[in-house]
Amino acid sequence: MEPKRFKTVCKPLLLTGLTLCVVLVPEPAAAIVIHADPEVIVENGTTGVLRCTFKSSEVVSGASSVTWRFQSSDPDSPFHKAPYSIFYFSAGRGFPGPEEFKDRVQFIGDINKRDVSIQLSPAHFSDNGTYFCDVKNPPDIEGTQARTELRVVLKESLPQANTAIILGAVCGVLVLLVLIVVAACVIMRVIHNRHDYEGCTSLESESSRAPQPRKKAESSREGSKCTSPSGPLQGPVIYAQLDHSGSKNSFHKMEPVVYADIRKN
Repeated sequence: MEPKRFKTVCKPLLLTGLTLCVVLVPEPAAAIVIHADPEVIVENGTTGVLRCTFKSSEVVSGASSVTWRFQSSDPDSPFHKAPYSIFYFSAGRGFPGPEEFKDRVQFIGDINKRDVSIQLSPAHFSDNGTYFCDVKNPPDIEGTQARTELRVVLKESLPQANTAIILGAVCGVLVLLVLIVVAACVIMRVIHNRHDYEGCTSLESESSRAPQPRKKAESSREGSKCTSPSGPLQGPVIYAQLDHSGSKNSFHKMEPVVYADIRKN
């Protein structure tokens, strides 16, 4: 009987304990993710933009807030010891901080689009330091604030990365054009030489054929020269060639042949 009685008493106690744990233990808050540019370089006297965005699982509401803090890198600056709040944004309104930033800080983001960027205009050398961006979007309030290193420099000290990239691209295009032109010239020269070679072979073949009748003519002339007697010239001599075959039509087959014999007197 006792074991059964023990079970009946323990079951309600266990259920009550589990219920109290579920009710009293708070749910862990979701972490908000904040992102900012690690480094920003700005020319002195110009506008510097400090970008900051965040990701949250909760809907942005009027309770969402943004805080920008600044810690100077100059040991003599009053903002060097600890980060000071220079701008606060909540319920659609911005609240500037100290006089050094009051008229120069402007909110340029859109919190509904998770963008809480600001700008400094104009930027001074005294603005060199670290800027911290912190966002709260209740109940999503836990997260690590983002930080940006701002460097205000002279115009001559600005990085020339873009100029180098542009110059490299232009040089690459010029080299490519030169290679294309050289290749085209080589191809045209090869084609031209091939046409010249074909023309030469055709001319050689024609010239090899042309002298043949000339040789015959020369041989006939040489034969005539060789056979001609060296005696005195005589007038033309007419010879008659008769057909001695004895056929009936032998008379009609007689063909006169005239030989001209020119001799020296």
